[in-house]
Amino acid sequence: MSTTTPGTAGDTGQPISARAVADLREKTGAGLLDCKKALTETKGNIEEAITILRKKGAASAAKKADRATKEGVIESYIHVGGKVGVLIEVNCETDFVARNEDFKVFVKDLCLQIAAASPLYVTRDQVPEAELAQERDIAAAQVQGKPPAAVQKIVEGKLEKHFSTVCLVDQPFVKNPEKTVKEMITDQIAKIGENIQVRRFVRYQLGS
Repeated sequence: MSTTTPGTAGDTGQPISARAVADLREKTGAGLLDCKKALTETKGNIEEAITILRKKGAASAAKKADRATKEGVIESYIHVGGKVGVLIEVNCETDFVARNEDFKVFVKDLCLQIAAASPLYVTRDQVPEAELAQERDIAAAQVQGKPPAAVQKIVEGKLEKHFSTVCLVDQPFVKNPEKTVKEMITDQIAKIGENIQVRRFVRYQLGS
């Protein structure tokens, strides 16, 4: 077996090591062949290989975005202490995937996300226009006196921050903050080969 370390295989002309492939697979969840191809293409550079696999996953997810999702699961979660509860519906294309253990684990992770991060909506198109208008007004009032172009840029930045707070898919994933929930869903779509959609959720908090 090659002793090439991750990130250096291509520099020496040596074959990609099994360890490098395993490391990349653990980081991305992609298949063995895809990981090996990505590492070969990037001459052993894991970070570049991750980028390639993410782009491939995003392209794959985009192709599946219009496919019907009539199966799936309804999952529940009660946080320790019984003061926070979550009910979520996540759809996929087939009952086979709905019964898949990886899919079930991912749905449970989404419950944990909602319990921890308290989103109000699934996607940003569900945010009421009145709420967005209010956020724009608040942001604009905070930067009065600045050039119009600067104000617009700052307001847009404030809105993006708002989306990342209230929209589930825009939030940093609690188990891997380097990715958003949307990116994690894209990774799952690439992994299982089916479209996945979070249809709805409810978060309950004792006394609220």
